[in-house]
Amino acid sequence: MVERWIEPAGLLHGPVALQAVRDGHALPLAGGPAAFPLARLIEEGRDLGIHPVAELPGDGWEALLPPLTRRPLPFAGLPNDRPLVMGILNTTPDSFSNGGQHLDPRAAIAAGHAMLEAGADILDIGGESTRPGAPPVGPEEEMARVLPVVRELAKAAVVSVDTRHPATMRAALDAGAEIINDVTALRQEPASIQVVQEARAPVVLMHMPVLDPRRMQQETNYADVVLEVARFLRQRVETAEALGIPRGRIAIDPGLGFGKTGAQNLLLMQRLPLLAGIGCRILVGASRKRFIGQVTGVEEAAGRLAGSLAVAQAAASAGASILRVHDVAATVQALRMWRACTDGAAAELG
Repeated sequence: MVERWIEPAGLLHGPVALQAVRDGHALPLAGGPAAFPLARLIEEGRDLGIHPVAELPGDGWEALLPPLTRRPLPFAGLPNDRPLVMGILNTTPDSFSNGGQHLDPRAAIAAGHAMLEAGADILDIGGESTRPGAPPVGPEEEMARVLPVVRELAKAAVVSVDTRHPATMRAALDAGAEIINDVTALRQEPASIQVVQEARAPVVLMHMPVLDPRRMQQETNYADVVLEVARFLRQRVETAEALGIPRGRIAIDPGLGFGKTGAQNLLLMQRLPLLAGIGCRILVGASRKRFIGQVTGVEEAAGRLAGSLAVAQAAASAGASILRVHDVAATVQALRMWRACTDGAAAELG
């Protein structure tokens, strides 16, 4: 089978996007509100050039359009008409940004409630740091860290558990978590897919070139990082679907910072709309990451708020529908302002 991709280009927003779609000059990106009047055609890794969408060839290319243009199904029953904000809650001593801050379950629970009050749609709770070079944590210790927090916060929130261990997945789902967020895209152990399938849980599949986070930054030699990430994610989605996890319950994450250089992270951001052709919601987790510091010159992770907000807005503009962030309140406000400016949302004026 020939490998083909349609990559949206020249994105439009707001009323002009609606008019361009209505007049047949553009197509909606993942159901809108963004639209694309141009598309790059890629076949077997070869760039076939950029074409107006009104002049796309037949010969099978049209079959790629429905997953790219229709709105994905609601994820975990949450709204699908705006980008969702996923608050990061690490119950670890060594996470790259706020390690140790929420190791005490009481502190983590309080922080989770504060994120909800600030407008978080999802709380992503993790008990193992997967930063470059971080030592692995076994499922027993991971469960001891996350389960008390999950049990309490699941009473008030849609909770995601950030884990690659099937035992932790099962225990967290039993404790009230609704979403599995796996940096290995359900490759760590064969039981992972079974746990998600049996629980009928939504899942986030992320790209990471190797299963061991300690080695991932040694594996950044891509011929085309964007195509290789897209190819990996499409294959993982197809595998999960074949094993009983419907595409509507899957979100995909390009894995910024996981086995990528700073320049490769930026390329993935620039060409993010390509991933919409997989037909799943796109999650972007860029908050406070090293490449933001490289661009902005801010060495301390906690000082990268402005850069993180800029990336969140860029991701939302390019079709991301879930943003995984540390700074929930600021991100919610920035997205609200961005939507008001781009979509002309009069309701934002109260």
